[in-house]
Amino acid sequence: MSTLTYAGTPVDVDAEGFLQKPEQWTEEMADEIAAASGIQELTDRHWQVIKFMRNSYLETGTAPSIRTLGKVSGVPIKELYQLFPKGPAKLAARIAGIPKPRGCI
Repeated sequence: MSTLTYAGTPVDVDAEGFLQKPEQWTEEMADEIAAASGIQELTDRHWQVIKFMRNSYLETGTAPSIRTLGKVSGVPIKELYQLFPKGPAKLAARIAGIPKPRGCI
């Protein structure tokens, strides 16, 4: 485990950059995490997915899979891949400050 600083706040992350303590996350951190992951601007559609991911995690204790995202978040899978290239569930989870979804490599 290591520490990174987002929005002026040090946070504990794992080797892949996922926050170890989701309660440390703030919306201000999302922009910096996204930029570090290659997404320069978070649109309303990005935020729709990010908020869905966080709420789902906080309610169930697990991050939703890509299949669940495509069916329940209101954003189709094809668009998810446009918004979050190279693995939408994994990247959206990192930006949302929650652990990596099960099944993500």
